[in-house]
Amino acid sequence: MCCDLKRRFLLLYATQKGQAKAIAEEIWQQAGAHGLEADMHCISEMDKYNLETEKDPVVIVISTTGTGDPPDTARKFVKKIRDTTLPPDHFAHLQYGLLGLGDSEYTFFCNGGKTVDRRLQELGAQRFYDTGLADDCVGLELVVDPWIDGLWLALKEAFLLQKEKDGMSSDVDAVSSSLSAAPHVVHELNLSSEVQNLKLEDGGVRNSDILTQKLVDTNLVASTGDTEPSLVHSFPPISQAALNIPALPPEYIEVQFQDTHGENPHLSSLVSEGTTFEVPVTKAVQLTREDAIKTALLLELDTADTVFDYQPGDAFCVICPNNVNEVEELLQILGLSEKGDYFVCVKVKQGTKKKGATRPQHIPERSTLKFILTWCLEIRAVPKKAFLRALVECTSDVGEKRRLQELCSRQGASDYTRFIRESNVCLLDLLHAFPSCKPSLNLLIEHLPKLQARSYSVSSSNLYQPGRLWFVFNIVEFPACPTRAVSRKGVCTGWLAELVAPLLHHIKNNLDTKGGSHSTEKISIFARPNNTFHLPADSSVPFMMVGPGTGISPFIGFLQHRQKLREEHTDWEFGETWLFFGCRHQDRDYLFKDELRCFLENGTLTHLKVCFSRDSSTAEVASPKYVQDVIRLYAKEVARVLLKERGYFYVCGDKKHMADGVSDAVVDIISMEMEVDKLEAMKILAMLREANRYLQDVWS
Repeated sequence: MCCDLKRRFLLLYATQKGQAKAIAEEIWQQAGAHGLEADMHCISEMDKYNLETEKDPVVIVISTTGTGDPPDTARKFVKKIRDTTLPPDHFAHLQYGLLGLGDSEYTFFCNGGKTVDRRLQELGAQRFYDTGLADDCVGLELVVDPWIDGLWLALKEAFLLQKEKDGMSSDVDAVSSSLSAAPHVVHELNLSSEVQNLKLEDGGVRNSDILTQKLVDTNLVASTGDTEPSLVHSFPPISQAALNIPALPPEYIEVQFQDTHGENPHLSSLVSEGTTFEVPVTKAVQLTREDAIKTALLLELDTADTVFDYQPGDAFCVICPNNVNEVEELLQILGLSEKGDYFVCVKVKQGTKKKGATRPQHIPERSTLKFILTWCLEIRAVPKKAFLRALVECTSDVGEKRRLQELCSRQGASDYTRFIRESNVCLLDLLHAFPSCKPSLNLLIEHLPKLQARSYSVSSSNLYQPGRLWFVFNIVEFPACPTRAVSRKGVCTGWLAELVAPLLHHIKNNLDTKGGSHSTEKISIFARPNNTFHLPADSSVPFMMVGPGTGISPFIGFLQHRQKLREEHTDWEFGETWLFFGCRHQDRDYLFKDELRCFLENGTLTHLKVCFSRDSSTAEVASPKYVQDVIRLYAKEVARVLLKERGYFYVCGDKKHMADGVSDAVVDIISMEMEVDKLEAMKILAMLREANRYLQDVWS
């Protein structure tokens, strides 16, 4: 097909962690097979495109970050289109299709995409294709794959309509023929199993959007003892199906080993979000009893010698490394144990077919291999399907190769969700499960995402204890299971627990703010201010806090701050304060029990309502198990504070199992107390959210 017959469309992506970019690259790769040319740019590169004058269709892939914000790369773009002086026909010439990425675990699902979609509509832009909203909670591919499949026909129709509008109908036939010049490719991309079977050779079949094989007997069908599918075994129908698998992503990274001389970069160079501070850990306290189901630790950091500042309710990020044993294990599997201390040079491969290939910004220009695997790459990341597709080509065993193809195929979507995604399988798990898979180092750098700093809520007040910062966390545990031979701790929480083990005290040693343990251990942190999850500016306004488990963390800072303000400003009026707290056992994991009693006694905390989900009750009437149950018992007080006294309502903790239940309880209370139907109550709660009077700090 001649290049001049290809029709151009503008492809923009806005990504936070690389997901939207990877999907945009998939669209770019498929475009050529449909006689189209995608002009792809990051949405932040506003010097390379101009929507004000854009005549061709525009495709936008945009993720969501934080609690519902557009990604950092889209901030300038969003600010620009939000300009209130723009006329309502500003984008009347524009045709666009938008794919939003999000996670329904969070309240403002796909809000990054919805924000851009809504504003483009307000400015007169027209959709040539229905907006897609993909949910990372259940698997982005469930929406992404069919959305991309339908995109090509929608683009074809958009081009034809465009030509008709321009009065250039003579070119329509040429456009139609260019789009159907490769009918076999278009046919293959349909969700059809009627594809000629190709026998899988040991070397694999490359450069094919669809790869199908006959059933391979070796190591594929489960052994006699297996009765159901697993990570490594499949059964009919999938084991006998013709497979639609993703196109093989082009390699674009080249790694060269150098010498062993020199120093690795400072950790601060890995962060682009702001100033990094290296601070000592001065105290570590275990807040839970040894027999508690989860282990909660409180760490105190000394920030006195820094300009690090925070407000109660803020979060901050900890720069953490991968587990040293896992890094060593990965080096051994890759056959690079002897090369760990060698400096490496990472460059873009000459002649790569990857569009706009650049050296990953999270890989330093000069560092050792061990540094890259320890501080730069998320080796625990759940592998994406594109990674699995690339691993197929590194696998020599025929049965293992077939199973990897199944897991990344359309037909194997449910197996991918069950055995990869929901099982939190990581690269090491895959390499153990498929021992003939020997990926190259460049492949890992191409496909493993950046190792993200971990975010924690501040548990203290700088006014109450200047130069000190508290934070609380549960040590995350991933027990061994059929897809994971060994148990693991969370990347950051496991590292912190090991780091502070020598200075760890039990809660009985108390939590006074004086003194602390002498420690040489330091961690690197940077600020992540929260613009909304703060105390009311007016101290006379009442507020309610809901924080079961470690969700109580920011509220300890709230109460410390409120206590100090009460001491310093005896003439101020202070509104009432409520705290709803819950845990499993009163005597095992009741966090900050003594501190809360003190806050109650001195009047800083007006009402404390607690519940214990696993303690047996001898009362005739069963005690409420969860915070949402307790909230319902105080329906009139909740309605009074929220609706009559214009108070604030804060929720912190687990999204799925707590925060949603709390919001449901508040909706029911509003409905009952205001005598309105549930839909109207939901609208009222939405208004409270918009007014920043119902605030959440939640996690999955």
